[in-house]
Amino acid sequence: MPSRSRGAIRQDWEPVVLHKSKPKAQDLRNPKAVNQALRSGVEVQTIKKFDGGSNKKTAPVVNARKLDEGTEPAALDRVSPEVRQAIQKARLEKKMSQAELAKQINERPQVVQEYENGKAVPNQAVLAKMERVLGVKLRGKISK
Repeated sequence: MPSRSRGAIRQDWEPVVLHKSKPKAQDLRNPKAVNQALRSGVEVQTIKKFDGGSNKKTAPVVNARKLDEGTEPAALDRVSPEVRQAIQKARLEKKMSQAELAKQINERPQVVQEYENGKAVPNQAVLAKMERVLGVKLRGKISK
């Protein structure tokens, strides 16, 4: 048990001042608080929000699809037929399957399949790996 001091107990008569905390922003937006401030004569700042309080769903001024089509190409370039055939021919000459080629270039088999089908978007790093493993030049044949 904690021991108490043996001397006389004294009271501290110093005043303690408690301050009110500042009102929170949410409380300032409360309609009751705004009305009370108006009644007491305090300045109240009001800001009208653009289209505030309306349920109108207006269409954007510029069509987003037209803007995208104007700034970006609609379709990305795909692997050209020459590159597809060169990959297939070199792979078959080395008697490799698509899965074996994918394993040697550290890619998924689907990537090799997409390149050989012409569905892939040419990636210079992947083409460089294929060139190294297959021993064929592929990167000069990308353009249509």
